Amino acid sequence: MKLASLPQGRDGRLIVVSHDLAWYTDADHIVPTLQAALDQWEYYEPALRRLSSELEAAAIPQKRFHEREAAAPLPRAFQWADGSAYVNHVELVRQARGATLPDSFWHDPLMYQGGSDDLRGAREPITLADEAWGCDMEAEVCVITGDVPQGASAADALACIRLVGLVNDVSLRNLVPGELAKGFGFVQSKPATHFSPVFVTPDELDEAWSGGKLSLTAVVDLNGQPFGRAEAGEEMTFDFGTLIAHLAKTRRIGAGSIIGSGTISNRDPDGSPGRPVAAGGRGYSCIAELRMVETIATGEARTPFLRWGDTVRIDMRDAKGRSIFGAIENEVVRA
Repeated sequence: MKLASLPQGRDGRLIVVSHDLAWYTDADHIVPTLQAALDQWEYYEPALRRLSSELEAAAIPQKRFHEREAAAPLPRAFQWADGSAYVNHVELVRQARGATLPDSFWHDPLMYQGGSDDLRGAREPITLADEAWGCDMEAEVCVITGDVPQGASAADALACIRLVGLVNDVSLRNLVPGELAKGFGFVQSKPATHFSPVFVTPDELDEAWSGGKLSLTAVVDLNGQPFGRAEAGEEMTFDFGTLIAHLAKTRRIGAGSIIGSGTISNRDPDGSPGRPVAAGGRGYSCIAELRMVETIATGEARTPFLRWGDTVRIDMRDAKGRSIFGAIENEVVRA
């Protein structure tokens, strides 16, 4: 089942989208918003699944689905927490500045809590006031939970996952050092986050979803050119069950919470940091990682961060080459 929201009020209007992303039908006669559905998932899910089946059978009125018209599936959420499940990415960051990776990073996830009051749609622009801030994209997978009890195990946490989607977790890299130096985490360096047009139930992903990991390729293009083709399940050190359990260690998690995987990152098969797509590698899911590799190799980062007019596209396709979540496509514009 695929769910999306069209712009309406603060929380959007819930729709059910066809498997091929071509059609939709209104679901607000069942439940008005996705958040309301998540609040009482056990009650509303059966009716939404019946609606999805009727849409696939063309047994009910349907309208053409246009990804550009969709809001974020959850235009605002009670929680947006982003992990760093790909330790290769963290290791490269530290290596580029000559720091070693603590052993704890391999068994204790990193996580920060971002702003969740202004979650943006897949085709909304990235609004940037100053290019000197070092604007970067970060292609990630995310999950949306139901209620998760405090102290939930990783296995129990997996059972609380309701939906899966994609994220562009925009970062302002040149603001990060000053904020981290204060010892109190990200605020200004993490602007609004952009989400895929649709979120899908895990069963929609078939065998690609297993053990709390999504084993598909994140297709990242920058200005129409291939930039990243990393495989999301391959080097994910912490699965989503582990990430959710980490967050729930000391508190309950409310329905409608979004948990991100962190930047998808792969090494080359020979263990090297990775090569650009143009050089036969899997490329990168953010510019910072490419700059790290350049710094390690040559002592200098050469690739610029995003500038006004640049366009980022993030997608993920099934075995038949069809987009699963719809594409995130953001142009960087002057705020």
